[in-house]
Amino acid sequence: MAFAELGSRGHPNPGKRIRALQPKLVTEETNERYRAVETWADADVLSAIADGQGRAIEAVRAAIPALSAAAGALAQAWGGGGRIVYVGAGSSGLIALLDALELPGTYGLTTDRLPVLLAGGAASLTHLDAASEDDRDGARKEIEALGLRAGDAVIAVSASGSTPYTVAAAEAARAAGATVIGIACNARAPLLDAADLPVSILAGPEIVAGSTRMNAGTAQKCALNMLSTLAAMKLNHVYDGMMVNVRAENAKLVDRAARIVARAAGVDEAAARAAITATGGDVKPAVLVARGATAAKARQLIEASGGDLRAAFASLQDQP
Repeated sequence: MAFAELGSRGHPNPGKRIRALQPKLVTEETNERYRAVETWADADVLSAIADGQGRAIEAVRAAIPALSAAAGALAQAWGGGGRIVYVGAGSSGLIALLDALELPGTYGLTTDRLPVLLAGGAASLTHLDAASEDDRDGARKEIEALGLRAGDAVIAVSASGSTPYTVAAAEAARAAGATVIGIACNARAPLLDAADLPVSILAGPEIVAGSTRMNAGTAQKCALNMLSTLAAMKLNHVYDGMMVNVRAENAKLVDRAARIVARAAGVDEAAARAAITATGGDVKPAVLVARGATAAKARQLIEASGGDLRAAFASLQDQP
């Protein structure tokens, strides 16, 4: 049973019972190390902040096994035609949104399968409404509206791990059959209880107590970077450290795509650009075209390999 539901079954003072069972929130603690920090020299303040960020990154390392399992679940969901849903509130929600927004351009994932539930909706992009973080009913309704099912995956992110909106969304998604990944910066957090795949990242107290956009925010961003990047690799969207499923939607990305094809195929940039034109901007088949395949044959090999460019290369070389 998730912590947020405790006290709802006949206890004379549910709020008191919930507070009594509340796990210790390290992310909200004051740290004696930072007493009177605002009186320190500027360089010392900034050094302390930098040190905290470094500790946050190190804390993510302890979660590598959990992140590995979560990345596998994401790849399985996406590869099976399911959706990846991001959920969060406040700074955590914005960090989750950023990760989701980057995936289409970087790895070619389609936006229709990457919904984002942000407490407060679009209005939170310009003004974070703190009250929306407590909207459990709204979270449940938003999950219900998505029609989640087995085969979908949800990434729920909360620094405290007890944000009502995020916990309720995770509970509802799991009840609907989706695989839930919960990322929190406190041990034994309700969000971790609500997740199939809990990821606990103990980033520690903040230099300004409770300002979880700093250490916890950095830890969450790092964890999401690791999670989505490994999932993309499992989906065969990375080759020799290059984003071979990139969408060349502006001048910068067209240039990047040309460099990727040139390096992967071992040709000059002019040949790479010609290959990209022949495939309508698709990088993976363009690499094979640059190596002598027709556009039709390149697409056939890519499809037969499940999008694995390395395997498609091998098949091309085996062709008479």
